[in-house]
Amino acid sequence: MQRRTVLKSAAAFGLVGGLGISMPLFAAAKIKPAANAALIVVDVQNCFIEGGTLPVKGGAEVVPVINKLADAFQNIVVTQDWHTPGHASFASTYAGKKPFESTKLSYGSQVLWPDHCVQGTDDAALNKDLKLPTAQIIIRKGFHKDMDSYSAFEEADHKTATGLAGYLKARGVKTVFVTGLATDFCVAWTAMDARKAGFEVYVIEDATRAIDLNGSLAAAWKQMAAKGVKRIQSTDIV
Repeated sequence: MQRRTVLKSAAAFGLVGGLGISMPLFAAAKIKPAANAALIVVDVQNCFIEGGTLPVKGGAEVVPVINKLADAFQNIVVTQDWHTPGHASFASTYAGKKPFESTKLSYGSQVLWPDHCVQGTDDAALNKDLKLPTAQIIIRKGFHKDMDSYSAFEEADHKTATGLAGYLKARGVKTVFVTGLATDFCVAWTAMDARKAGFEVYVIEDATRAIDLNGSLAAAWKQMAAKGVKRIQSTDIV
């Protein structure tokens, strides 16, 4: 039998990999979110979009992607960074400190940021172009003055729960799809804490954008993969 015939036959039975040849055999199946799935939209706020106090490059680009995804979900959760003036995560709170430096707080190392998403300001408002007709709840985080909160599930001490896990479980949600800003901080922490809480978790990569501070994006993807978070694109959603 000729080699070409062997390869065609092997491919038909899914055996090409066994011949040491890397070849995708089947297209990846599309994902149709069920009634027990939720879309989590993380911090799509004016402060993280161009013109805001802590802009993420390309931040506005996630809005139309998320709006399109929203049509596929019966359950949507929105998060909102909601800091006090003089918050512990602000560089301006500490004499001699500059944004993007770090300091030690009671719960560990804290990246220091420019003042951003201060409660009640337009900077902290959700982007006006978001269209999320089935969004039922907004989780506000970072409102304790002495503690930051990247994750929608737990504050930075990894002890103080936001109540989101209980809310989702009470509604029968088993799977969450995480989108928003920024990939390497609030999105990643939300995704990993969702896994910790027992959910199946997908991060929709093109519905996120990153800060990428000193290699933080690559590190975040590595950490998420190690926790079992799955990385997909919006085109994978039906």
